[in-house]
This record gives sequence, structure tokens and C-alpha cells, in this order.
Amino acid sequence: MKNGMTLIVRVIARFVSPMIMVFGIYIILHGHLSPGGGFPGGVIIASAFVLLTLSFGKEIAYQKLKESTASVMESAGALIFLILATLGIVFGGWFFLNFLPKGEPFRLISAGFIPLCNIGIGLKVGGGIFAVFLTLILFRLLEKGEGD
Repeated sequence: MKNGMTLIVRVIARFVSPMIMVFGIYIILHGHLSPGGGFPGGVIIASAFVLLTLSFGKEIAYQKLKESTASVMESAGALIFLILATLGIVFGGWFFLNFLPKGEPFRLISAGFIPLCNIGIGLKVGGGIFAVFLTLILFRLLEKGEGD
């Protein structure tokens, strides 16, 4: 048998993983209105890539999202978060000051820069968790190779 799981697991993973990613994006974008936000949304998105890795093997996962891409996602998320924090100093003199106008209650665009922070955190967490998962796979393969 090839790397990865059986045909049934592969078909289900191929069908379910895009829905998991869309749900993670939904959690990130609606985190200021409902329970959720950047951290849980990032974990959900990373879990879709973990599912693909476990079901198809690491070669297919590397084609979809390389470790360098996960690292870039993590760095971009941290940079977005840091830029938003320092823009508060530029526009109002306080670190993490909300410099965007507040909207109307119960509207999607209503939380100032909190949704932007959620996007940054989601990128950082999703990329970081997947990078850690790929690193653990690498250590497992190295350990397995030494024992043979």
C-alpha cells in the first residue's frame, strides 16, 4: 500500500478538508460577534492540513502546504498583529489603540480592528501548529530511521 491511509479515508478527507478550512475561516472572521476568533479558527484550519497529511502521507501534504509556507504564514500573522498594535501608537499614542471607526451593533464590520487582529492571530496559529506537526513528523521519521 502507498503512504497514507486506505481509499475510504482518503475520499472522506478530500471531501471534508475544504469544509473544515471554510469553517475555520468563518470562525476567524466572525470571532468578534460570536465565540471564536483567531486562535480557534487557526487551530481548525491547521487541523484540515493535519487531516490531509495523515490520510495521504507527508508527500501530498508538502505539495499542498510546505513547511516554509507554514513558516511564512506564521511570520505574516505575527507581523500583521504587530503592525496593528504599533499603528495605535501612530494614530493615538497608545499601544493597541483602536484607530478604526466603530460600527453599529450586530453588524459584521463593527469591531474596529479586532477582526484584523483575529486574521493575524489565525494565520500565526494555523501556520505554527502545522509547522509543529510537520516537525514532529520529521523527528518521528528520523527516530524510525535510526532504529532500523
